[in-house]
Amino acid sequence: MAIHDQIVVIGAGPAGLTAAYELVKHGKTATILEADPVYVGGIARTVLYKGYRFDIGGHRFFSKSQEIMDLWQEVLGDDFLSRPRLSRWLYNGKFFDYPIKPLEILGVFGLLESFRMFLSYGWIKLFPIKPEVTLADYYINRFGRVLAKPFFIDYNDKLWGMPCNQLSPDFAKQRVKGISFISAIIDPVQQKLKWGGKQDVVKSFIPEFKYPRYGPGQMWEKFRDLVVAAGDTLHMGTRVVKVRHDEQKILALETQNAKGQCEEYVGDYVISSMPLRKMILSMDPPPPPEVVEAAKSLKLRDFITVALIVNRKDLFPDQWVYLHDKGMKPIRMQNFNNWSPYLVPDPNTTCLGFEYVCARGDSLWQMTDPQLIEQATSDLVRTGFAKREDVMDGAVVRTVDVYPVYTLDYEAKVNVIRDYFRRFDNLLHYQIQQVGRSGMHRYNNSDHSMMTALLAVRNILGQGPFDPWLVNVDAEYHEEAKADKS
Repeated sequence: MAIHDQIVVIGAGPAGLTAAYELVKHGKTATILEADPVYVGGIARTVLYKGYRFDIGGHRFFSKSQEIMDLWQEVLGDDFLSRPRLSRWLYNGKFFDYPIKPLEILGVFGLLESFRMFLSYGWIKLFPIKPEVTLADYYINRFGRVLAKPFFIDYNDKLWGMPCNQLSPDFAKQRVKGISFISAIIDPVQQKLKWGGKQDVVKSFIPEFKYPRYGPGQMWEKFRDLVVAAGDTLHMGTRVVKVRHDEQKILALETQNAKGQCEEYVGDYVISSMPLRKMILSMDPPPPPEVVEAAKSLKLRDFITVALIVNRKDLFPDQWVYLHDKGMKPIRMQNFNNWSPYLVPDPNTTCLGFEYVCARGDSLWQMTDPQLIEQATSDLVRTGFAKREDVMDGAVVRTVDVYPVYTLDYEAKVNVIRDYFRRFDNLLHYQIQQVGRSGMHRYNNSDHSMMTALLAVRNILGQGPFDPWLVNVDAEYHEEAKADKS
């Protein structure tokens, strides 16, 4: 027998839990279906291992939306800490600041290589790549070929598992918008000296951010507790395996739990943060062939975090270090002591997180946990921060479908799927809405994912119409996400 609720939310990550929280604030409850059997928060969860807490990637809490900042503060209160930001890059065995500081190029690279970088940047300013089609084009146009290749192009090749000349520049437009060779040098000086009064600080350059006392998972666990206390039903370990429909209306969501038991859920409205690809491939009957093909073309990268507990303190002051050295498998190294001292039970030890981006079935994914801990230990030794004998323990967390890949044709494929979903507005407006990073196949930060959820709820409440797809990294959300009523 199917379980009926007016609103069903798929996923208990930042988007799903924000939707549920906004609903209960307006007197409405929902059924929440979460595939993970233990954790809420999606990739923003915090894992607990022998008293040590670590993130699946580092999660800064900073937003240009005051509404989102206020919402975080409202939920977490005094447990929402202000933290100074510091991160650096490791390249050729040398560490330098990000953003780079004046004269540091000379100090790190020497006179000849620095001259080549400036010359390369000057050349590309005179003769830019036009049209700017690929991710490689974007980086070269803003940094020059000499600087762009080791720090952006080679790094992104490792991150995405494919060459930058096969990727859309949309990723960089979202993640490093406003950053260039010149801005990386000038902006920190302007910020320090406060030239010109109030500055619109590039997000990557912010000197301080907010962070939950016990990691980002604490935020989403508090969201969970609030919505459950208000009457929401949360089903953990419940994966949507089939979406039954009649071409105009979603009839039922078929689920399966960790024990293989099946259940059906029916909702007048569905807010989904499950991967867009999986949503389409789960539909019964299948959508038209061109829609199925579009979904199959959407790629997502998987993620492995290896946490190492090191018997040393104060290893380095950064929250994270980007690992650009050639041959190093991890993309970043996190120092969780510096995110919050409350994450580490023994202040004489350090908890580090080595992050590996991969694909299920590749050589990294097939490594056993001991092999991955050994790999991370070797990577740590290579950085020079600790010795092999300093590593006391380690833990491995594998996470699937973390990073949506922006292939050259991804936007066209997503638009095919969006057009298909519009048919489900016929009988009940906004019956199904996609939100969040995976749900929209967009590399959103948590604040953007949350805003897509807020707009989806406001559509259900009749406050719209809003278009969650218009939410972007620089959106003044209310103004820019208002849908065309015509």
